[in-house]
Amino acid sequence: MHNRQFTAQEQQTLRELIMLRRDIRGNNFLSDPVSAEQIHELLTAAALGPSVGFSQPWEFVVIRDNATKQRVHQDYQIETERAAGEFTTEKQAIYHQLKLEGILEAPVNIAVFYKPTTGPVLGQNSMAEAGEYSVVCAIQNMWLMARSMNLGIGWVSIINPETIAEILNAPKDRKLVAYLCVGHVKEFYSVPELETLKWEPRKPIDSFAFQEGFPESL
Repeated sequence: MHNRQFTAQEQQTLRELIMLRRDIRGNNFLSDPVSAEQIHELLTAAALGPSVGFSQPWEFVVIRDNATKQRVHQDYQIETERAAGEFTTEKQAIYHQLKLEGILEAPVNIAVFYKPTTGPVLGQNSMAEAGEYSVVCAIQNMWLMARSMNLGIGWVSIINPETIAEILNAPKDRKLVAYLCVGHVKEFYSVPELETLKWEPRKPIDSFAFQEGFPESL
């Protein structure tokens, strides 16, 4: 594996994995079981993510118990009603039609936590957030590996992190970064659902990528 070089076909496969990765909603999950071996494969991919100072500051709680899922889902219902009021009337109509999570439908849920490192971390002194960013990199690894395995992942962010940490008996210093729903899916859409619904338009690259600095017009 030393100095492994990749072919154009392998690059194309990665490009397709990135292009066709999807955030899966509850109405698209199947009840087919996800094996322990498959979850281990996802966690292995996560553990290979880059981390500041090689700190590997991630912890994962794998949840299959329906009672635990029900408690998390109750919190989601509270938070989703609270969030609805922040959108315009037009978007609220779309918001209430969306199935934004798959907590109960997905066979497996995975809560991802950031574990602060005691003592200084190489590269994290000036940007403390780099530890949490490292956890996000691990999650992206999981997401792409899942897609390569034809598994879906949905990221549920409409939850109260403190409530979820309490439900899962997390130590006080842990911070919830993501709550993921994992399972087989009915179909992988060719275009992200929110893009299809015109919730937001896709931004062209030249609207967010600049050369040598930000333009004065911003």
